[in-house]
Amino acid sequence: MKKLLLAIVCITVMASCSTVKTQSNEKVIEKPSITITNGHFTPEILLQMGQISDPQISPDGSKILYGVTYTDIQLNKKSRQLYLMNFDGSDNHQLLSSAKSISNARWLENGDKIAFLQGGQIHVMNADGTGIVQISNVENGISEFTLSPDQKKVMYVSDFKNYIAPTDEQPDLDKATVRTINDLMYRHWDHYVENIPHTFVASFTAASVGEGTDILDGEPYELPTEPFSGIEQLCWSPDGKYIAYSCRKLTGKEYAFSTNTDIYLYNVSTGECENLTEGMMGYDTDPVFSPDGTKVAWLSMRRDGYESDKVRIFTIDLGSKVRKELTVNFKYNAESLLWSDDSATIYFASLVEGVKEIWKTDLNGEMTVVTPSHAWYDFASPAGMVGNTLITTNTSLLRPAEIVSVDVTTGQWEQLTHENDNILAQLEDVTCEERWIKTIDGKQMLTWVLYPPKFDKAKKYPSLLICLGGPQGTISQGWSTRWSYRLFASQGYVVVLPNRRGTTAFGQEWTEQISGDYPGMNMQDYLRAADVMLAEPYVDKMAAAGASYGGYSVYYLAGIHRNRFSALVAHAGIFNQEHMYMETEEMWFPDWDNGGVFHPNEKQAGAPWSTYYRTSRHYVSSPHRLIKNWNTPILVTHGEKDYRVPYDQGMAAFNAAQMMGVPSKMLLFPDENHWILKPQNSVFWYREVIDWLNKWCK
Repeated sequence: MKKLLLAIVCITVMASCSTVKTQSNEKVIEKPSITITNGHFTPEILLQMGQISDPQISPDGSKILYGVTYTDIQLNKKSRQLYLMNFDGSDNHQLLSSAKSISNARWLENGDKIAFLQGGQIHVMNADGTGIVQISNVENGISEFTLSPDQKKVMYVSDFKNYIAPTDEQPDLDKATVRTINDLMYRHWDHYVENIPHTFVASFTAASVGEGTDILDGEPYELPTEPFSGIEQLCWSPDGKYIAYSCRKLTGKEYAFSTNTDIYLYNVSTGECENLTEGMMGYDTDPVFSPDGTKVAWLSMRRDGYESDKVRIFTIDLGSKVRKELTVNFKYNAESLLWSDDSATIYFASLVEGVKEIWKTDLNGEMTVVTPSHAWYDFASPAGMVGNTLITTNTSLLRPAEIVSVDVTTGQWEQLTHENDNILAQLEDVTCEERWIKTIDGKQMLTWVLYPPKFDKAKKYPSLLICLGGPQGTISQGWSTRWSYRLFASQGYVVVLPNRRGTTAFGQEWTEQISGDYPGMNMQDYLRAADVMLAEPYVDKMAAAGASYGGYSVYYLAGIHRNRFSALVAHAGIFNQEHMYMETEEMWFPDWDNGGVFHPNEKQAGAPWSTYYRTSRHYVSSPHRLIKNWNTPILVTHGEKDYRVPYDQGMAAFNAAQMMGVPSKMLLFPDENHWILKPQNSVFWYREVIDWLNKWCK
């Protein structure tokens, strides 16, 4: 594990002869040619697999444009290149190659041209990749854009100043670096809130972008909402006269304690704005106009301050203003809405019993599943349709995302891209099993189990139990370069992935049990999964690892596991619940889960100073209170730019372990946030985690 390109014999840069290259003195990061001699999967190979995203169907339905992100570990950089293929997957070739990432590619002029983002500005080129011209010159740059249906206007996202500079208050101190803070939400995720995103509307041609008009007219709100929302939170009406958008029109402490976003209807010509979801108090997001322009559909949560409420589908008739929920009788969450051309059907994605599927509903709420149930693939957001064929991506625990076509009448699907087939064909096989483990209260818990290459039940293997973050979320058939379960299995581990209480693919009752009860049933679910797997004759020692709430889980299990685990790994975990409440940024999260769930109408019910403090299981049983029980070797890792779970939580856990004489090690990443993202940091992290597990479990 100590050489940068272990198990990779040869890496050469390859480019299709049809590729059109942009001029640059920087190195172009393109698809590497990887030869693996021993079939062993390593972090270096994981990082160099292509990551497909953003498929776009041409106006005539004949072609698909998409991007692939490649990583150069030595340069410590990623770059996204542009690809083109026929609608059936044939004639797949690289269209554009550049040292600077290419994103947000969109078809223009009936498919004759393509607009895209590069270097924070919009460029336009011919459909064959020639004739590239920069057409925008926005001072603060552009992060995303979307064109009106007639392509005469563009919406784009750009930075908007929203902070007090030292010279604003004391002009003579031009070298002062102080931050003046007088309200909450002064930092978010991994940055101080000095600039916020605003969305602007401008005239557009294939040759120029006009001066932008701020949709919010200088108001101090985010559009789109940070930290993860994007241009999908805004949508053009079919006639281009209106924009529907989602926004949380709150600031400071009110913003920090609320999840109440609303859907607004903005008149492009007059600037007038109407709230379509007045009185709906939770998240209202992802608005989409029906093709006939008469309705808007969106996703909605009911309760303010709760980020994991059931995600429902609503529509509003723009004439009568009548709102209607379509998911009254649907058990699961919805995401990623796509209207049919006749405005009679809405397609969407949903996690159902642990696997993401494509569903459809009519306007009366009659639901039908489209993709095969239990196909063991996650079908992601629908990207678009041609006739009865829907284009999307899917992935599994064993491979990254690929573009697929789905026949919505039969559910049959076909893989169109094969970006990583060459690498996967050279790797030793890892086997995935679906197990349903009986919990201590008699319920059934989906647990995915990955078995290492050449698995033999007659032999003994170490095992790794993965603790999920969230706390709400799902371990589904997904793929990640941050936590690659196949990679851990390839190191010789039986990887155990329990969907404990709090996961979101099994109905709201299963999801909500965790709120207000972190130390309760979900921890018993982990221990039950550990006991079941440790009883298997082929499992020897077991470790536990997790990030965020999964890191909290590791810290908590360290105090109660009674020698089930031989090693522990905690990344970005909550160690001290009381201190965490007072230092995280999105306050609705700790407030709801620590006590607001039981007292939803009282402000700061989850605070350590609340009336309910002494009855809060989270505070009474915070992991730091169980430190005297710690005796298991633990690796602590954390990013110093993590403002969701600040890194002093990890430092406190490591310091306490050291003072207790527990074998321990800490990795701090000064330039990482809640996630480890930079290529060399990621490789370093994987090597250290695997070495730690091997030291104590092999």
